[in-house]
Amino acid sequence: MEKFSQMIYTRPDVEGFAKKFAEKLEEFRSAKSYEQLKAIYFEMQEMQLELRNNATLCHVRNTMDMTDPFYEAEQAFLDEAMPALMPLFLEADKALLATPFRKEMEAEYGSELFAQAEITVKTQTPELVPLLVKENALRAAYSKKAASCHTEFRGEDCNFYGLLKHMQSADRDERKEAFFAWAGLYETVAAELDDIYSRLTELRQEKAKILGYENFIPLGYLDMGRTDWTNKEVKSFRKQVQEVVVPACVELLEAQKKRIGVDKLHYYDESFRFCEGNPTPHGSMEEMVGWAGEMYRELSPETGEFFDFMTRYELFDLVTRPGKRPGGYMTLFTKEKAPFIFSNFNGTSADVDVLTHEAGHAFQGYLASRNQELAMYWGSTSEVNEIHSMSMEFFAYPWMDKFFGEDAARYRYAHLSDCVLTIPYLVMVDDFQEQVYAAGNPSAEERYAIWNKLEKIYLPWRDYDGQEMMEKGGFWMQKQHIFLYPFYYVDYALAQICAMQFYVLNHQDPKVAWQGYMDLCLAGGSKNYSELLRVAKLESPFADGTVKKVIDPVMEELRKSPYHQA
Repeated sequence: MEKFSQMIYTRPDVEGFAKKFAEKLEEFRSAKSYEQLKAIYFEMQEMQLELRNNATLCHVRNTMDMTDPFYEAEQAFLDEAMPALMPLFLEADKALLATPFRKEMEAEYGSELFAQAEITVKTQTPELVPLLVKENALRAAYSKKAASCHTEFRGEDCNFYGLLKHMQSADRDERKEAFFAWAGLYETVAAELDDIYSRLTELRQEKAKILGYENFIPLGYLDMGRTDWTNKEVKSFRKQVQEVVVPACVELLEAQKKRIGVDKLHYYDESFRFCEGNPTPHGSMEEMVGWAGEMYRELSPETGEFFDFMTRYELFDLVTRPGKRPGGYMTLFTKEKAPFIFSNFNGTSADVDVLTHEAGHAFQGYLASRNQELAMYWGSTSEVNEIHSMSMEFFAYPWMDKFFGEDAARYRYAHLSDCVLTIPYLVMVDDFQEQVYAAGNPSAEERYAIWNKLEKIYLPWRDYDGQEMMEKGGFWMQKQHIFLYPFYYVDYALAQICAMQFYVLNHQDPKVAWQGYMDLCLAGGSKNYSELLRVAKLESPFADGTVKKVIDPVMEELRKSPYHQA
């Protein structure tokens, strides 16, 4: 395998692929035995992995520099060409569901392969192709607009991520100034982003109507690959969050207000945890990657092998640059079975979280791609995938001294409290989207009003110190998942409740906790959500009482900390 920088991108021959895949599909349909059918299936899988590998390489290099005209043009080509393959893949799933050898295939690979194929049939039709092309174009327009935003702040050219560091300054005036600059950046593009989102919601509602759904909500849930839960289960989870987690957050923020010595907690104070300043990693990017390598080699043989692979082939892009897409992600080069981590380091503790959170995703992809024969089982649905990442953040706690030195204990307290504090917001984003799509095609002002109302339920402490756009409900605009990945964000909250179960169990029996985590990673997407929770010996967040059972010991742990009231 070559290092990432040496990987050669070749524009996929989409037409040639379609012709060859269609021929293989006919062979699949006419297979005379299970062994013949299986051999053809894996030939078709290899074709798709090759196609996806080039598409992934283009995507990564496009997000690394969204001003690069070559990869911008290539991404535009793929965004238009790839949806045209949807009818062909739909036919492949229909052929899979109709095969006379289904019983044999289920016996060897389980039923989730067929459950996901059934979702494809429910969510796709050739009529959607023009809409998928338009949706890709709108998503690209959003990403490019967000990546292009920058402003001068105290002599420094900053994008959104660059300003976040200043919003954690020990100087409250600097925090406030940075927040108003950050919010001001959104004000400059609000009209354009509002327009993009209006067109996205209209388009998604149209897709749902074509498929026979009342609105996009059920389609959005199916698009996420969810086979055993819907928004009905999420409503019960939201109720638990409102009753258990919101009061816990109020307690944590009251302690924080006293700790940092302010009379009223404004939004720009929320991420400032300690009067002496937030714990920040004390090494360079290169040093932190080196320490992460030491950590993973000490954690387990499997994580050591994985991280050595990542560093050997330079499968990271961590530096914040002008033109780089905001945010972070992990993806997989399917041909090489090589994970890749993308992020925007900004000098805060979030940089370390990348080396645990995104590395958790990458570790699971590394393991499953080497242990699951079916490529569709290399990853799971996002509410499971986020357990992999969030749990790794907790398993890494003993090694935080490498990154934070004497501030390691403060980091662990801040991180654990953050895990509680973010849950209401994560759930609120999902509630917001459900209300938007249930309302049909609400205007921009109506969307602001929906967000404003929900803030009073989920974030009753939130105060923007008079910043007009945020006060009227504009904070939703900064969450890229709302634009790019509808109905994704609640998965982080569900996963956090599961990851906290590993955290509690790790205190009681580290070997049992790590084995449950390994079993979950190795299982990939071979089972549905409920079944995978059972594999990991985790309780469902949807079950009444689970949230309280998890949050209570976490809050007890936080209250014991000398930093809780310090």
